[in-house]
Amino acid sequence: MMTTMFTDRRQLREHQESRWRSVLASLLPGNKFYAEKLAGIDLAKARLSDLPFTTKAALLADQERYPPYGRMLSLPLERYSRLCQTSGTTTGRPLCWLDTPESWSAMLGCWEQMFRFIEMRNDDRLFFPFSFGPFLGFWTAFDYSTRNGYFTLPGGGMTSSARLRFLQAHRVTVVFCTPTYALHLAEVAVKEGIDLPASSVRMLIVAGEPGGSIPETRRRIEAAWGARVIDHSGMTEIGPMAIECWQARGGLHLLEADYLVEVIDPATGKEASSGQTGELVVTNLSRTGSPLLRYRTGDLAQLDNESCACGRIFARLRGGILGRVDEMIHLRGNNVYPGAIENLLRRFPEVTEYRVVVEETATLSNLRIEIEPVPSAVNSILVDRISKMIRDELLFRVEVVCVPPGSLPRYEMKAQRLIHTKGPASRAP
Repeated sequence: MMTTMFTDRRQLREHQESRWRSVLASLLPGNKFYAEKLAGIDLAKARLSDLPFTTKAALLADQERYPPYGRMLSLPLERYSRLCQTSGTTTGRPLCWLDTPESWSAMLGCWEQMFRFIEMRNDDRLFFPFSFGPFLGFWTAFDYSTRNGYFTLPGGGMTSSARLRFLQAHRVTVVFCTPTYALHLAEVAVKEGIDLPASSVRMLIVAGEPGGSIPETRRRIEAAWGARVIDHSGMTEIGPMAIECWQARGGLHLLEADYLVEVIDPATGKEASSGQTGELVVTNLSRTGSPLLRYRTGDLAQLDNESCACGRIFARLRGGILGRVDEMIHLRGNNVYPGAIENLLRRFPEVTEYRVVVEETATLSNLRIEIEPVPSAVNSILVDRISKMIRDELLFRVEVVCVPPGSLPRYEMKAQRLIHTKGPASRAP
């Protein structure tokens, strides 16, 4: 399963060109979705930029029209052996995704690369403290680690307290989870009198939301665990595509042997200028059973082609995934992404959890931040400090309110802290 190593960008580009054309040739005639989408294009002469974008909305519509899996399959149905589906947090409807054994193996190969990037050791003990479901999140990491001799521990069907004690009993060294759940486990550890920094955990691999690359969220997790945070990015329909290397913080290396990545202006669809933040567009090069061409992920990112301390030539996403295109909050002439708010709130150790509520009316949007403080906090002082910091650094005024301890939801997988309401915003219980 060893992946070819590239010594320069020219060699890598030649590999990418060969691979995406091979994928294109393998689509037809079996893949009816792309047969229709690419009709009228001379594929033998087309450049990648000549091909239309693929969107999640189009894939969902196709699966609604041709249930349950749509027409995004390049091979007969009996060739497929794995089903995953998206969480549905963005659209409200999950997107089903099928893989052949060969496509699944290609994703395991991505983890082979990423384990090298993060300097995973043969004696590491890997813990997955959540219940696996149809969502792809870390399934491929778990499968790769078990197939390749790592001491691998599943953590489904347990309470958070039980997982922490399990982690201690088995001397876990690496934890895979969302940033939100890492913070929640740390919160439970304090209540249970468990000294996480004294545990054997040396590294947390986090994914599922941007928190791993948000400086203050990362700082809080690392302080609570006494361990290094490694950010990772992937999608159910794309696969595991990027990870932070051990040598350099603040960016995600793209696995460019397996993915061809573009960054575009989300408004125009044109290529973003160098250093500009834009929407991440991804083409699969190795998940050939159900590949995606120029898939608009909805993620905001900035390409970084500067040399990395680790010596690898793969480009990085500067600052990781910066947010979602559809999550920008327009507030009385100001534009802000939830990640900027999270980065400020995580500076306050008195805030255990929070929620951002956007009240949308016919004429404007109002924003309220609900914070859940620690019992020892003086609520009025905390509210004033947070309000002032938001006003000084984000340049707008916002309502900040304290809610009772334990009233905001906790999450094992993706957190949903951005809530949109119509009319007067409902108060937290």
